[in-house]
Amino acid sequence: PHSQASSPLLFPLQPIPPPPTAATPPQFMSLSGVAAPFDPFADAAGDDVATKGLIHIRIRKRNGRKSITSVEGLNRDLDFARILKALKKEFCCNGSVVKDEEWGQVIQLQGDQRANVKDFLMSEALATKDKIKVHGT
Repeated sequence: PHSQASSPLLFPLQPIPPPPTAATPPQFMSLSGVAAPFDPFADAAGDDVATKGLIHIRIRKRNGRKSITSVEGLNRDLDFARILKALKKEFCCNGSVVKDEEWGQVIQLQGDQRANVKDFLMSEALATKDKIKVHGT
């Protein structure tokens, strides 16, 4: 009935290429099309941000889903304890004032409070919108 020799092969056989030798080095992928990883602080690098008079609001991951919002660059003449008390009461979170060598006193709040802090600073006339820089958005 059917002859094995007359039926065509479903997959034609291809010759196997020889393994690479010293004369033919292996070919590697090019990294020219790969984008650089995202850096939320890249816009602040390269210049002295402490002298610009800007208020920087940053978020820092702790562990898992936990995060800390830091407010840096506030006027040194302000009463940080009163501001912190008002922020904690308004946003129902805990916080502290930490001394930093570069920034002076820094307010740290639990959770992602970047938008809340920005709105608070503008509503209390502590800063204008153009003087507030929110990082990591």
